[in-house]
Amino acid sequence: MLVSIIIPCYNSEATIEKVVTMVMDEFSQHDEYDCDFFLVNDYSRDDTFGAITRLAEKYPTVHGINLMRNFGQHNALMAALNYADGDYVLGMDDDMQTHPSQVFKLLDKMSEGYDLVYGQYAQKKNGFLKNLTSKFNEVSSRILLGRPKEIVSSNFWVITRAVRDEVILYKNFNPYVDGLFYRTTSNIGNVMVEHHKREVGTSNYTLRKLMRLWLAYFNYTVLPLRISFFLGMIFSMIGLVSALVTIIRKLVTPDMTVGWASLMACLLIFSGVIMLILGILGEYIGKLILSINGTPQYIIRETVNLDMPVHRRHDGTTGTKTVRYHGLAENYINRNQNG
Repeated sequence: MLVSIIIPCYNSEATIEKVVTMVMDEFSQHDEYDCDFFLVNDYSRDDTFGAITRLAEKYPTVHGINLMRNFGQHNALMAALNYADGDYVLGMDDDMQTHPSQVFKLLDKMSEGYDLVYGQYAQKKNGFLKNLTSKFNEVSSRILLGRPKEIVSSNFWVITRAVRDEVILYKNFNPYVDGLFYRTTSNIGNVMVEHHKREVGTSNYTLRKLMRLWLAYFNYTVLPLRISFFLGMIFSMIGLVSALVTIIRKLVTPDMTVGWASLMACLLIFSGVIMLILGILGEYIGKLILSINGTPQYIIRETVNLDMPVHRRHDGTTGTKTVRYHGLAENYINRNQNG
């Protein structure tokens, strides 16, 4: 059985070789499995792609993908998923936190018949901000994405080829792979694994990047729009009831003073709700505009140990620039190919 291991790489020049060789050592102890690697350099600031290239020259089962700019972890995962063709596809990190020694805990759990297995960390070795946002992600993904209550997600997972085949059909510029998993299958399992500390550097996720990742949820649910609708109804009813109470009190007590402070408080509350709803609508409209404009899911500059599809120019002639587009731009290229 072939297991394709996909790893998004960012500033991992010092660790990626160790990750790959340790995973190979684990697989060498299990004759029933083979493995290959798809390493995606997400426009690192160090020589990560150089390290990937050296690994690919040394091991024919290591394949490298170099992106033209920083697209983000989940976009890099989608780039790798489009090439991975194993019976299982396993996703892990480049920093030794998803440790190679834990890989076969996931694969053994998959043998029970699951479509997707997440590694569940007994104790996370992240910083305070990352742990806090992870907890928020657990709650919001269950509400917004329909994640089963008993399932704990993580960035250490393995899926079947069937799940992978469905996930790569998604061409939007802003993917969130867990959301794609949840809408593909409910046959999901958890297995306890050890979470290790980063061997080099600190987390590359800033608060801004974490917020951007969370906003990707909006691609897979209309629940925020429904919540804004019900909020509008609730606050309209509150406003109507308050108006009736004020009128009745004024009729009963003509000399009652109407408070300026209470009026301002109501204005601030209702204005805040309106701005919240407009923000939610704006997020959806903005994503639609970016999708219509053909914002690519990822763009590949070059590959190692992989065949690159030839880019077709808009005039229908074949070019030599090997850049792969995904999203609406790819549909445009396909239409040109078909005349």
